[in-house]
Amino acid sequence: MNIAMIFAGGTGKRMNTKSIPKQFLELHGKPVIIYTLEKFDNHPEIDQIVLVCLESWIPYARKLLSKFQITKVADVVPGGKTGQESIYNGIAAAHRLSSDASDIVLIHDGVRPMIDEDTITSCLSCVREHGNAITTTPAIETIFVNGQDGQVGDIFNRSRCTMARAPQCFYLKDIYAAHQKAKAEGKADFIDSAMLMQYYGANLYTVDGPVENIKITTPMDFYLFRAMLDAKENMQIVGV
Repeated sequence: MNIAMIFAGGTGKRMNTKSIPKQFLELHGKPVIIYTLEKFDNHPEIDQIVLVCLESWIPYARKLLSKFQITKVADVVPGGKTGQESIYNGIAAAHRLSSDASDIVLIHDGVRPMIDEDTITSCLSCVREHGNAITTTPAIETIFVNGQDGQVGDIFNRSRCTMARAPQCFYLKDIYAAHQKAKAEGKADFIDSAMLMQYYGANLYTVDGPVENIKITTPMDFYLFRAMLDAKENMQIVGV
């Protein structure tokens, strides 16, 4: 079984929204989170979806699932105080649904609506071959470590660098065991699942993802998403 765990627990502080989290912002009458969920709901290899949501917004999320006919969501669970805790809540829910050691979980940001079917398929294939899959895109700008007193630290050759995106995919039993270890050891500062798994000894493998698979974090991201979506719809209209 393949379970998508969609993380939609953020409050959208960098989006400057006063009353609604960024994942529920609407474009053309449809919330961002629904655009994302549809990609997994429509994928033939995804069996179930777990949605991690701000607890106070769960009733609203359930209404959206019904309104937009998202049928594969098997559970909606509240997020935690941190991103790591929220992801653990989703992983734990997926683990409760799991019935086989070969079950795969795909961890994806609810505000990455431009993920495509081919990337999801490639991630599943990579997990079956290597045990995990980290979606990436090439680094296109110079990357360096901040030094002291505003100085530029080590500068990396960007031709050897990639940016980690989502989904990040694992055998469910492996990522669940890693989270259990982190909880037992009181380690709560992992920035994402890839960092967690690497810390506990996993050799990670990459899958090339689409450049447009952006995370909608700021107003500029939202405007870019709108532009890409409109361009895609326009191309469909003219048959490109």
